[in-house]
Amino acid sequence: MTSASFRKIALGHDGAVEGCHMGHPDFRAANGRIFASLTEDEKTAMASLSPEQQADLIKRSPAFTPAAGAWGRGGSTMIDLRRADAELVGEAVTLAWQRVSALKPAARRKRR
Repeated sequence: MTSASFRKIALGHDGAVEGCHMGHPDFRAANGRIFASLTEDEKTAMASLSPEQQADLIKRSPAFTPAAGAWGRGGSTMIDLRRADAELVGEAVTLAWQRVSALKPAARRKRR
């Protein structure tokens, strides 16, 4: 799977937009919250899943691994795009979008 394919999946969700966060692309739901991202080199992606969803996908494919530290324990799931099946990535990104879309809007931060 390519980063272009990942973008197409992420941006195919209602209200999804691409932005940039800490030097790498991110994908936000209509409420302003990040549900997925790409690393700077665009070889790896992240989907913001629940810990239960993360565990299920990790069992189903070695392309999925927890992110480091507390982020990973909270469900942030890294996806090795070179090893990933497009259908399973689509499922993961849809789950992430559904989960994040149900949250209240992100707080607006003042720019300095």
